[in-house]
Amino acid sequence: MAVPLLDLTQQHKAMMPELKAAFVEVVESGRLILGRYVEQFEKELAEYCGVKHVVGVSSGTDAITAALMTLDLKPGDEVVVSPFTYLHTAESIVRAGGVPVFADIRPRTFNLDPDAVESVITEKTRAVLAVHLYGLPCDMFALLEVADRHGLSVIEDADMAMGAMYHGRKVGSLGHLATTSFYPTKTLAAAGDAGAVLTDDDATAQRLRSIRVHGLEAGFVVRRPSGAFRMDPLQAALLSVKLPYLDGWVQKRRDLAKRYKKLFEPLAVTTPDSAEDIRHAYNLYTLRVRGGGREPLRHHLDAMGIGNRVYYPRPLHLQPAYHRLGGERGTLPHAERTCDEVLSIPMFTDMTHAQQDEVVGAVREYFAAD
Repeated sequence: MAVPLLDLTQQHKAMMPELKAAFVEVVESGRLILGRYVEQFEKELAEYCGVKHVVGVSSGTDAITAALMTLDLKPGDEVVVSPFTYLHTAESIVRAGGVPVFADIRPRTFNLDPDAVESVITEKTRAVLAVHLYGLPCDMFALLEVADRHGLSVIEDADMAMGAMYHGRKVGSLGHLATTSFYPTKTLAAAGDAGAVLTDDDATAQRLRSIRVHGLEAGFVVRRPSGAFRMDPLQAALLSVKLPYLDGWVQKRRDLAKRYKKLFEPLAVTTPDSAEDIRHAYNLYTLRVRGGGREPLRHHLDAMGIGNRVYYPRPLHLQPAYHRLGGERGTLPHAERTCDEVLSIPMFTDMTHAQQDEVVGAVREYFAAD
């Protein structure tokens, strides 16, 4: 049996009457840019995450860019970020006028190492961008402590972690600002692209609402260049339908992850790490295969029809786009080694035990033949 890496068809099939009704309502309203459907979803997500304000935007990438724009970065200002994440993080720092500075990760969690963050802080550092990779929250207490000592802002990138919790608090409510994406691969997924910025600060929220519409203020005044980062009300309405299901979906993923962990125990792979008081959302389920075995395992899974993907094959400090920043192989060894060893395997809310057994069986067959 082939098993895809991600499958939303069953989820959408079960919700289709609600989704269709929401779609028709928005189209018939004639309001297709921002408006009450976006405002409604913003209020619902703010209540869910426990923050005062949510500002809906056009994508997760634009969410990070808009959040960074509120810091008024000057040329040369630095933002510390993990090298082991998607391109949009460093890209957004550059778009907002800053310089990305890469700090190494903790190899068990895949997230920023707070000690490594502190080691790269300079007088030019303005913020830390903390990516909750794969759905596991960063060590936010330690990162916030480092940031407080140096007078820095902490922005959470919660793209993969909506529904995760850290010591009793929802991800998105922990930093000075937070961003998220509703790209179709996320657990809370739009039917296209969309994102949001979360904050408790009234002035920052007002600024963000201006930034997403070219920086316009009352009287057709623009104080600084901004962008067109507007959330589509069609996406907002569909997300309002989905949001009440999010906790249940996360729990299903957590149950699947627990079962995966047990089934993989005898095999030579390292399963995802978590800890007490931290609720991993498992947007992705990522194995670590040491000793050069990742690529042969990938080829085996491909041959067996088992979906898999490497998130991410090259650390950001070794991307040609950031070569000018001086990153060289060997400077961030944990991130570099992790890129050579990680492999994400099928994980989706409606995954059956039979599908999961098929995945584990294929992995087991590889190691039996090795």
